[in-house]
Amino acid sequence: MTTPPSGGQPPQQPPHPSHNEPHPPRRPHHDSAWRPAPSAEPRRAARLDPLDGLRDPRDPPCDVFLTGTVFLDIIFTGLDSAPVRGTESWARGMGSSPGGIANMATALARLGLHTSLAAAFGDDHYGEYCWDALEQGEGIDLTPSRTVPGWHSPVTVSMAYEGERTMVTHGHEAPHELSAPNCPPRARAAVASLVPGRREGWIADAARSGARIFADVGWDDTGRWDLAELPELEHCEAFLPNAAEAMRYTRTDCPRAAARALAEKVPLAVVTLGPEGAYAVDGATGETADVPAIEVEALDPTGAGDVFVAGFVTGTLAGWPLPDRLAFAGLTAALSVQEFGGSLSAPGWAEIAGWWERVRTLENQDPAALRRYAFLSDLLPGAARAWPLRRAVPTLGFRPPT
Repeated sequence: MTTPPSGGQPPQQPPHPSHNEPHPPRRPHHDSAWRPAPSAEPRRAARLDPLDGLRDPRDPPCDVFLTGTVFLDIIFTGLDSAPVRGTESWARGMGSSPGGIANMATALARLGLHTSLAAAFGDDHYGEYCWDALEQGEGIDLTPSRTVPGWHSPVTVSMAYEGERTMVTHGHEAPHELSAPNCPPRARAAVASLVPGRREGWIADAARSGARIFADVGWDDTGRWDLAELPELEHCEAFLPNAAEAMRYTRTDCPRAAARALAEKVPLAVVTLGPEGAYAVDGATGETADVPAIEVEALDPTGAGDVFVAGFVTGTLAGWPLPDRLAFAGLTAALSVQEFGGSLSAPGWAEIAGWWERVRTLENQDPAALRRYAFLSDLLPGAARAWPLRRAVPTLGFRPPT
């Protein structure tokens, strides 16, 4: 964790089992590939409803709605370096899980939000596997989703090494009328990924029905970086680009200046700064928040941005102060990059509670740094599971080199 705005020495990150401690014993399994459905057990052990006390019988049954493409992610781990052309590389571990929009849906569900996903699923074994993992394993509502006859699931192969990843993807776009929602369900919030020049009618529909819209954006392949090509911004409560995207859209050379410029277009602008943390500007009140990142040794950054958004949405719906929302989002993202995979690594309340309980026991911690996360004490279950926690390991028994 880097030094907080209040100064002082940053608290030490608890030792992570992937690097510093042996893995706990695991039960034998006939297949080397980790399957995510059994991961529900740790979530139930410390289940927490972040909206407890805010719910009303008249509320919509869905907390967050989202739509997008679900991929089957095949993850190779334990590579010593990037694959070299003309050679064969052996990985010490591998696994599979739903990816793409499933990363964010899983992150939201594991944080206790009632999550509904509209997506197309292939009518192949991959599609069946992803559907089952999300619906049965994570408790995600797939009522708005559809199985598309004759369409095969998109597949991404991800190779993780040196804290980075290289991906190869194959797939065909699903028929739009089967993958996009005709009428989104009523929800407290919706998460949208904006595409320059493309209008998504469901975003305006969701906003009109009372949903609070949170949006991120991908890289603009056209190179125009024109905010006018993101018309759905007018429906958004919060816009969460990364620093490079924010600076290009605002023609600024500083991410904080970019956030201030974006706050003139949306009520809340949040710019992620990578290892520097995140910066937010509330356009209505003028409030700003600048929260540093937690320093961790990243194994695989896949899905970290999705987990950050999920954490920020959770804190916003729960009514937390802006600095707490940023800190929580950064914490969940930091916990996720210490595991392999996208949806595999999304933390739940058990992981968050374990981290908070452990970090406070380490010696020579700076009280000012710990106070940044003191709000967790009022949220978390009274008894946390002991650190280290393990949920998602792509291959049973795999241990990266120290």
